[in-house]
Amino acid sequence: MNATLIAVALSLVSAGAYAAAAVAQSRLAGRTDPSTGILRLLGRGAWWSAVGLNAGGALLHVAALNYGPLTLVQPLGALTLVAAVPLGARAAGRRVGRTEWRGTVLTLLGLGALLLTAGDSAPHETLTLPEALGVGAATMAVVAGLSRPGARPGLRHAAASGITSGVASALTQTLTVAVTDHSGGPLFSWRLLTVALLVSAFAMGGLLLSQTAYRGGLGAPLAVVTLANPVAAAAIGLALLGERLQGGPVSLVLALLGTAAAVRGVILLSRAQARATDPGEAAAPPVPVVDPLPSRLVIGSPRRADGTPLGVEPLAAARAGGPSHP
Repeated sequence: MNATLIAVALSLVSAGAYAAAAVAQSRLAGRTDPSTGILRLLGRGAWWSAVGLNAGGALLHVAALNYGPLTLVQPLGALTLVAAVPLGARAAGRRVGRTEWRGTVLTLLGLGALLLTAGDSAPHETLTLPEALGVGAATMAVVAGLSRPGARPGLRHAAASGITSGVASALTQTLTVAVTDHSGGPLFSWRLLTVALLVSAFAMGGLLLSQTAYRGGLGAPLAVVTLANPVAAAAIGLALLGERLQGGPVSLVLALLGTAAAVRGVILLSRAQARATDPGEAAAPPVPVVDPLPSRLVIGSPRRADGTPLGVEPLAAARAGGPSHP
């Protein structure tokens, strides 16, 4: 079978696993207090289910990266969005709205345009140790800025999650190509060990950041993750791994149009999610109930000579229908 077809098939199954994991994480986030720490999450079966699904998707993704370049495999992750949006709506007991469908379609069309510009050759170049360290440092700086203390959980955390996952994929490709290389080089080296540690750190960081992002819903954060992931991975592939877009200047125009469509789709999903989570109008303030015949005396209130509070008819006279005091 052609290597490109194998990469596409593995990516499809991987996207399904990632979609199921995203829905599980979103449901868990909706049932978890924002102050809950990672240690509390480790004691929940739902968390480990999401971790298992993510791990399965990651393994399939690694296998796909062995057969196709980053610019081909990463955009196929958009299929995660196709499956996750309706799955998330069904889990929440509602239908997918028209705006959500429009946002999903635009995002997929945009990423599909990016996919058409991708190369189709199997990967053969890897990152050097200085390049891997430079990519890791730059990624940590960007993620620190997006997820700084005080930032609202949501799209910025989703962007940080997508970037870390995309970088982890790029580093994973380096690891996979180096390990499967039959040139006779050493299997274990400082470079491969460093890359493996970076992959582990970024993969776990992306998982935790997405868990935070899904507290506000699934649609918009997942769309941002889906968009940021291939952009980050493709940037590394084009800048450092010798990958090229097909078609020259025409591909560049198509890639720009695809990016614009995908961004528009993310905006639509964000608006739809905001409406879905809008608590509605504030409840009207309660109307005070006034007892026309108060039976209790307020300590310290002004009183008449007979001890009756001012502004209140004498209880016995009012009930008997007798005259009131002047």
